[in-house]
Amino acid sequence: MTELREGERIDELQRNGYRIIQNEKLFCFGMDAVLLSGFAKVKEGERVLDLGTGTGIIPILLAAKTAGKHFTGLEISETSVDMARRSVALNGLEERLEIVRGDIKEAGELFAPASFDVVTSNPPYMIGQHGLVNPDVEKAAARHEILCTFEDVVRAAAKLVKSGGRFYLVHRPFRLAEIIRTLSDYHLEPKRMQLVYPYVDREPNMVLIEAVRGGRPRMTVEKPLIVYERPGVYCREITELYGY
Repeated sequence: MTELREGERIDELQRNGYRIIQNEKLFCFGMDAVLLSGFAKVKEGERVLDLGTGTGIIPILLAAKTAGKHFTGLEISETSVDMARRSVALNGLEERLEIVRGDIKEAGELFAPASFDVVTSNPPYMIGQHGLVNPDVEKAAARHEILCTFEDVVRAAAKLVKSGGRFYLVHRPFRLAEIIRTLSDYHLEPKRMQLVYPYVDREPNMVLIEAVRGGRPRMTVEKPLIVYERPGVYCREITELYGY
């Protein structure tokens, strides 16, 4: 029987019967992680690294959805690592999924260069002056660039993904120019992009990007992804991603 700590709960993921341990007092995964797991393409036999994995939601979903050979989640928070490892055991994924505790800024020392086919990340969106910073350090670090910057994430991805490998991320559109510039600086060529809109008549609030290590300049912009038909009712594409 899975041991739960104070404040923890087990949530169903609607995929292969997989579940995840979360603590509502800490940071719980959101739609951005689910959308990234649907946007990322992992082929049979590939090795995947998720930078800043939190409680392991992205590698767990990718393990459920794809035929990837092995998944690794890197996370600095001891509390999140503990929950993620128990979720891995809960789902019987010990042979396919490993959670490593470590700093993204030191990822190049924790793993061999060019050792992954795919790298994913749902990094903190906000820099210091953007929005209110949560007084809880772990919650704040999930959304604000306190423990690492976007460039730190890109630098790690560029070092660890093999030539021709893919880096997938979800971020905020207001930083799009910086995102593309930083990716290009580290020879991660943006190849595919999709904007996510809460409603058809609203501005986009998320952007999904695929970049290829050493790729040639040419990017496909996919059709927009609309989340809600009306308040409380998901569009068909979203219900399919969630597996309802």
